[in-house]
Amino acid sequence: MAANDVKTLIYSSTCATYGEPEKMPITEVTPQEPINPYGKAKKMAEDIILDFSKNSDMAIMILRYFNVIGSDPDGRLGEAPRPELREHGRISGACFDAARGITPGLKHPVGLVLAVDFLVENLDSLGVKGTDYKTHDGTCIRDYIDVTDLVDAHVKALEKATPAKVGIYNVGTGKGRSVKDFVKACKKATGVDIKVEYLPRRPGDYAEVYSDPSKIYRELNWTAQYTDLQKSLQTAWRWQKSHQNGYGSPLVMAS
Repeated sequence: MAANDVKTLIYSSTCATYGEPEKMPITEVTPQEPINPYGKAKKMAEDIILDFSKNSDMAIMILRYFNVIGSDPDGRLGEAPRPELREHGRISGACFDAARGITPGLKHPVGLVLAVDFLVENLDSLGVKGTDYKTHDGTCIRDYIDVTDLVDAHVKALEKATPAKVGIYNVGTGKGRSVKDFVKACKKATGVDIKVEYLPRRPGDYAEVYSDPSKIYRELNWTAQYTDLQKSLQTAWRWQKSHQNGYGSPLVMAS
């Protein structure tokens, strides 16, 4: 990038770099102690960028995403992972696949990237891994953010990026929702009574993670405006129903 005179870098990082902090909510100065390979790889990339920045005039923003959900409200874009990645996709994708009855009959954890405890079990059911965490209902808690809010955070980061400066920001809502809460909202959003099987926890998952987004609000004037768990899932579900082959030929939606 430097050799090609790139002036600005916005790096997509993750809350997984924090691991499982002792205190909530997570701020940008919370110690980074990742507990899974994804978080470790992202932290290594951050470290490389920070080392590079010491001798560069590049404007750099590092955005640590929390758990992204939703789709473009106008129906242009949605989540369509490649087939080989589908079984390791996001929590919403796992729920939608179960609702559509197309989840593969493979015992692979879903949501590794975001460390969410889902396991594809049967053709029409969803396995939740871990019900004995120290949370209000025993399942993991995450900070879910609508992709439209995430896009807005990138726009504001680009506007505020300053040469020879590095900005580091959490991008989340500041509120945590449990896996059980998420599945309940997904059932309402899809209108499908998704079958759920509760299973033992998976190694590498952490009990509770949610952000303190005050820094990004203070410095970039950003706050989540579009995130509503059930509404975000309804938007994503509409896209899923009309694009059952991903970005192949879209279907005409009845509603």
